[in-house]
Amino acid sequence: MEDKKAAYDKEFREGVVNYKREHPDETFVSIGKKFGVHSTTVGKWYRDAGTRGEVVVRGSGNYESDEAKDIAHLKKELRDYKDAVEVLKKLLAYWENSQSEHL
Repeated sequence: MEDKKAAYDKEFREGVVNYKREHPDETFVSIGKKFGVHSTTVGKWYRDAGTRGEVVVRGSGNYESDEAKDIAHLKKELRDYKDAVEVLKKLLAYWENSQSEHL
């Protein structure tokens, strides 16, 4: 069985946070049960919205935006290519050295 975290969009999160704001006496546990979200998640959304002024939704990998995710992916890809170039340089140097020894 796969263990996947549910992904809640910004509109849903805002709805849950707004519900808590409109019902301040209601607990995170009861709100979580109403919306099918764990109580600690509801509490985190509520606290984050209070400190930042809005509900924050990060994409997969906890990136702040799709652009940040793309940049991180491209940086990793660049590192991989640089590593490959270094390996090829060493291989070429080894090959050239072994060729000159046989002459």
